[in-house]
Amino acid sequence: MSAASNSGQIKFGTDGWRGLIAKDFTFANVCKVTRAIASYLENAYSKDRPVLVSYDTRFLADQFAHTAAEVLADLGWTVKVVDRDCPTPVIAYNAKHLNSAGALMFTASHNPAPYCGIKYIPDYAGPATTEITDTIVANIEGASDAPPSGKNSDKISTFDPKPDYLKFLYTLIDVERIRSAKLNVKYDALYSTSRGYLDTVLEHCGCQTESFHTYRDVLFGGGMPEPKGEQLVELVESVKKDSADLGLATDGDSDRFGIVDEQGNVLTPNTILLLLARHLVKNKGKTGAIVRTVATTHLLDNLAATYGLQIYETAVGFKYVGEKMRETAVLIGGEESGGLSVIGHIPEKDGILADMLVAEVIAYEGKPLSQLVAEAIREAGGPLYNTRLDLHLDDAHKAAVLDSFTKNPPKEVAGIGVKELGRKDGIKLYLEDGGWVLLRPSGTEPLMRVYMETNSPEKEAQVAEYMQRVINDLQPVAV
Repeated sequence: MSAASNSGQIKFGTDGWRGLIAKDFTFANVCKVTRAIASYLENAYSKDRPVLVSYDTRFLADQFAHTAAEVLADLGWTVKVVDRDCPTPVIAYNAKHLNSAGALMFTASHNPAPYCGIKYIPDYAGPATTEITDTIVANIEGASDAPPSGKNSDKISTFDPKPDYLKFLYTLIDVERIRSAKLNVKYDALYSTSRGYLDTVLEHCGCQTESFHTYRDVLFGGGMPEPKGEQLVELVESVKKDSADLGLATDGDSDRFGIVDEQGNVLTPNTILLLLARHLVKNKGKTGAIVRTVATTHLLDNLAATYGLQIYETAVGFKYVGEKMRETAVLIGGEESGGLSVIGHIPEKDGILADMLVAEVIAYEGKPLSQLVAEAIREAGGPLYNTRLDLHLDDAHKAAVLDSFTKNPPKEVAGIGVKELGRKDGIKLYLEDGGWVLLRPSGTEPLMRVYMETNSPEKEAQVAEYMQRVINDLQPVAV
């Protein structure tokens, strides 16, 4: 989805608009997009409901947020702005709790420091659906990018979203059980919005906690605000040095989680989804459907079958998982990129809750995290092996690949038969041995992402080599 702006291109992806600060993400464009959102609000809500405005730790994010608040006040809305940078799940919870007209969140999530972004969170506390974002995009072209006039400043106030969120969070986790376990936890805030939240929760739950990078740095220490291995070296070393029970982290706006086990292994989101799905059923007696995206492990399908639970597959993007959570009882919903939510919570991914649920598993079972992971994988018929290729292809090459796989799908991949073709999001080849391959073109970058899951490292290498070769061979011949 995209709409032209007189200040450049404003493109909405699966979760709002992101751009380079000062190049695309300018105050003029923020005014324009805010007015486009306000035009949607005019038809969806009455003005007796406040609009919440929040932001993460990025450069100028707080200033962009206050400019948006002034634009909304100009238009007659009552606006409540957070009193400091705030996690996305926290503002999402408050959007519902405060009976608001939704929230504007200024964040580029796990993207590098030069980026900022804005997303609209409706009052149901989850990502905006495609119908809502399509309406907002359609409003952009006619929206003014003029600065706010500053009138109606009395309609803007600040508020602290933290107490109500923490009170709610403590109803979702077994605080006393975690306290009794006396866990030794290392926490790397990665300069994110979870500082002052996750460390507060850990201390409330009686964990011996050492925290790192718990201050605002708009450059994220020169790294990425993404809780993956290369960013978690310090956390891994600390866990191993002090024999901690686990290490925890979040991304920039705290909707994604990062988990390190007691041996210093950075666990994948696929692994954590499996671990927590099993925990919620086995230890907490919960039930409901399991929801995963097309790119997420099928070990969840196996676990669902073991426990007699419904499994749903959605397109990539947590908004599709959240939509299913609003339609039916969902035990756990998540995606391989590091987001999840659980039954009883809002339909938005929450890295703070995810981290604490992992602590809770250890408290319930009294076993090392690495052992609990191994048990969950074994129970689900694993292990399975996942990888992703990010192939840099131009638009013509991407189109040729999609055309070929759609019209002439392979009957086998690296000698493994293809039993079914899925078109929910990209092209998914379901293999006869239970593995799968997903081709998914990026909508905003010259990339073709190829996800795959196999039952052995050897097959993983063979499938990856096969896919790379076939895709290379489909490059259009220059005329």
